[in-house]
Amino acid sequence: MRYLLLISADEALEPEVISDEGLRRFHEWFADLERRGVLRGHEGLHPSSMATTVRVRDGEVLLTDGPFMETKDQIGGFALIECADLDEAVEIAAGHPAARFGQVEIRPVR
Repeated sequence: MRYLLLISADEALEPEVISDEGLRRFHEWFADLERRGVLRGHEGLHPSSMATTVRVRDGEVLLTDGPFMETKDQIGGFALIECADLDEAVEIAAGHPAARFGQVEIRPVR
């Protein structure tokens, strides 16, 4: 089954994430997924300040600079995995370094 992992945290913590220790943990997590053969895609995102939100109301396209929700925690990246079940997806999500200071939302893919 495929799952999308939405990785989010307070963007103010970014310097901590990009520290040598944070990068080491991320590379270990990433290598483990490749070794297991479960990773189908993974990308990091630019800061939410670079987002453009699109809405269509009464046929008019409305654009807003920034994310669709104003909250300190923002989506910083995603991973698409294919694994046996939700239990394995939870184990993979819990291993992502961002789960220590942010969160990883797991969504089944149709």
